[in-house]
Amino acid sequence: MTATAASATTTHTYAYSDLPALMGRMTGDEKHGPAATSTLDVLWVLYDRVLRVTPESLRDPVRDRFLLSKGHGPMAYYAVLAAKGFLPVEWLGGFGGYDSPLGHHPDRVLVPGVEIGSGSLGHGLPVGVGTALGLRAQGLSEAAVWVLIGDAELDEGSNHEAVAFAGPAGLDRLHAVVVDNSSASHARPGGIAARFEAGGWSAVTVDGRDHSALYEAFTAPHPGRPRVIVARVEPKSA
Repeated sequence: MTATAASATTTHTYAYSDLPALMGRMTGDEKHGPAATSTLDVLWVLYDRVLRVTPESLRDPVRDRFLLSKGHGPMAYYAVLAAKGFLPVEWLGGFGGYDSPLGHHPDRVLVPGVEIGSGSLGHGLPVGVGTALGLRAQGLSEAAVWVLIGDAELDEGSNHEAVAFAGPAGLDRLHAVVVDNSSASHARPGGIAARFEAGGWSAVTVDGRDHSALYEAFTAPHPGRPRVIVARVEPKSA
């Protein structure tokens, strides 16, 4: 089913308050519930108020790109995509099923609106760096790249290589959102934001459940530098 066809079947207008019910439709095994719910507010604010992408503009070269690196818990992502008309709400009930396009890791070939297949920790931010470089090389300066990663992914060295490259490269159309639910194994002196700042990024830490704070952080100017927003949520064990 094409993205346009998917949006055509979704006639109801959904709000943030509808997301728990949409997520509740996904009853398959191995849901990684905490990983999903930790991202819910970030995803909603991005898709509702920030990202310049719609079901109709998925092939537009100047669209914004959203890359879910934290792909091992995609329930909230699927719920938001359904709420915004990228895929039919009816698909949610088949989550994780053998014949469902909604797998435990999102698949860009099967799910409208998904830019990358993901779930393997640590590869989303490097892909985001490459995407931002490619867009800049094509002169597509309007397109922004957003990558959502989990704090535990920062245990992977590939992310630190991406951080170290993006700052000096001046990739100011690149944005990373780190959802921090205290699940990382290795502490960083000064915290997550300080690590990015040391690499030449613009960085801020906010309450990951506060929609106004998230929106302000997402839209703040950061000329000449990539931007990271560390969104703190309740610890995974809570």
